[in-house]
Formats: sequence, structure tokens, C-alpha cells
Amino acid sequence: METTTIKRFLLIGLALTFLSFELPSGWFKSGSDPNSYDMRVEKGAGYDGKNAATIQSIMPNISGFGTLMQSFTAEKYLGKRIRLSGYVKTKDVAGKACFWLRVEKANSQQILSFDNMNDRPIIGTNDWKKYEIVVDVPTTASKISYGALVRGTGKIWFDNLSFEIVDSSVETTGKKIEKSEKIIEPTNLNFDE
Repeated sequence: METTTIKRFLLIGLALTFLSFELPSGWFKSGSDPNSYDMRVEKGAGYDGKNAATIQSIMPNISGFGTLMQSFTAEKYLGKRIRLSGYVKTKDVAGKACFWLRVEKANSQQILSFDNMNDRPIIGTNDWKKYEIVVDVPTTASKISYGALVRGTGKIWFDNLSFEIVDSSVETTGKKIEKSEKIIEPTNLNFDE
């Protein structure tokens, strides 16, 4: 009888563990090392006291990153400048935490606009703060992907994300993606240039 009770408690505990690590609806895990992170909704941990999404390292040493992300069609935003904003809180981030936003060209993997806050990463332990990414969505775009990520170890909470169209007086934060010059034949094979 005692062994049965212990097994029952272990099964209930295991079930609760799996339920508490559910991904937020509409979001998916990705990155160079997504399995090194726990990604889920943490109830009551949000900026406004409600829910927040979290990404937390579960391995002691991680050389890659994990991201919780979404992708959607760019149709509504073609030819517009958009701003992704949201609140972030961090704990013991050793590498980097950030929002990121990528705009891709139709029928290809070509990136048209991109910002991963590389020039303004979030590190260490920080209370809630609002962050923004502003990029242009060219008329040739087909897909917009975005999310939050942690590179290395640490934990991030993020909440109250929003997308909005802004006018050209709002400066972009991302890098302009330069079109690469079309190379017709092999060049600089002796590396003298």
C-alpha cells in the first residue's frame, strides 16, 4: 500500500512538471541549441503581474542559444516601418538576452531586414525594462519572424509584446542588409586584392 502511494505521488509530480513546462500557444522553440533551455509560460511572473514567457538555461555550459519565436506573413506590413516592443526582465544572463526581428524575401531565405540587439545586448540581472526594435518591411517581403532569445546561461522573462506601424521619423534599429554584388566569374583567386 505504501509503495502504491509513493508511485502515485511520483506520477502526479511528473504530470505537473510536464504541464508547467508548456510552450505558450502560437510559439515554438528554435535556435542553435534549443534543448539546453526550458521555455514556457510562468504564471504571475509578468510585467503586469499576469503571465510572462520565460527562457531559462538548464545546462551549466551552453555555447549556442535558444529562442522562443513566431513567424507570420508580411502582407499587412509591406512597404511599412514596424516597431516590435515589449518588456524584458533577466537573471544571471552570462552571454546575452534580447528580442530579435527578421524580415525575409518572398520565395527565398534572403534576409531583407534584421535586428537582434547585437549592439545593445541585455546581460546580467535586470528588472523589467521596455525594449524596441524598428525595421523596414520592403514590398518584396513574405515573412516576418521574431522572438526573444538567450545565448549562453541565464533566464529571461518577456511580456506585453506589440507590433505597430510607425512613420519614417522613427529611426530603424537594425542593420540595413546590403545587396551582394552579383559575381559572374571566379575572382581574386590569388588573394592579391
